[in-house]
Amino acid sequence: MNILVTGGAGYKGVILVKKLLELGHNVTLLDNFMYGYESVLHLVPESRLCIVQLDIRNLSENALGAYDVVYHLAGISGMPACAANPSSAEFINVQATRKLTSFLSNQQLLIYASTTSIYGAANADCDENVQISPPSLYAKTKYEAEQIVMQRENSISLRFATIFGISPKMRADLLVNDFTYKALNERSIVLFGSQSKRTFLHIQDAVTGYLFALENSQLMRGEIYNLGDESLNYSKHDIVLAIRKHLDFEIIDSSLADVDVRDFVVSFGKLRSLGFSVRYSLDDGIRELLKLYSFYKVHSHFTII
Repeated sequence: MNILVTGGAGYKGVILVKKLLELGHNVTLLDNFMYGYESVLHLVPESRLCIVQLDIRNLSENALGAYDVVYHLAGISGMPACAANPSSAEFINVQATRKLTSFLSNQQLLIYASTTSIYGAANADCDENVQISPPSLYAKTKYEAEQIVMQRENSISLRFATIFGISPKMRADLLVNDFTYKALNERSIVLFGSQSKRTFLHIQDAVTGYLFALENSQLMRGEIYNLGDESLNYSKHDIVLAIRKHLDFEIIDSSLADVDVRDFVVSFGKLRSLGFSVRYSLDDGIRELLKLYSFYKVHSHFTII
């Protein structure tokens, strides 16, 4: 198939593009490369890959007609980034998604990257039918975009758990990645809302989820799915204790509230009933991250000459 991946140079996108190429598809990677080009350099020689540098706000109608499938990953991701760029969050996450969907025909499959962050402080087991009250601008824009996407019959929305693990385009801000880095390099983690729960997912399982949606699109289209596994519902305190099995560090339990309000347990039965399952555990991810962060210094200001 001819497949477009928006945000294809990003944390999940670059791995997804590689997997799609390995499966024999013709892939167009679209990204504005605001975070650099390095993540895609290893893919450039691929003969079935086309790389397009473009901001999705500047999409034109004739840019989408050649694709059988569009994976829409592009956007401003995370509460801090959206709070720092509120106008861009609205235009990129919502309005650009509205434009993209308006350019697609009914025959083109759209697979959208949503998030379980929209559940906020639900205080309940969250399935796909629970009432949504987005707690942040990030969650609000992602939920609005999801509603736009799902007005099309030939769309699938995947509400991803919080991702962890290694990618050619690393994100150090994601909770497990961030905690592991701090445990190793700062020997201290401050917890805000230590008992608040959310759900997590290894990046390789996230990409498998994207491929699963493509393979099962006839069953899944027109529906929203939580993507993850109940075994990976953890509190922040659970996460730091899992990291502490590998090395010693200080845990500081702050009395201050977390500004990023998330506290929920997610049900994944809908997708599991179709045959999806995860392969990677939290411990698998922590081991990989400790190996990476033993030499990869995210916040270093020093150059060794």
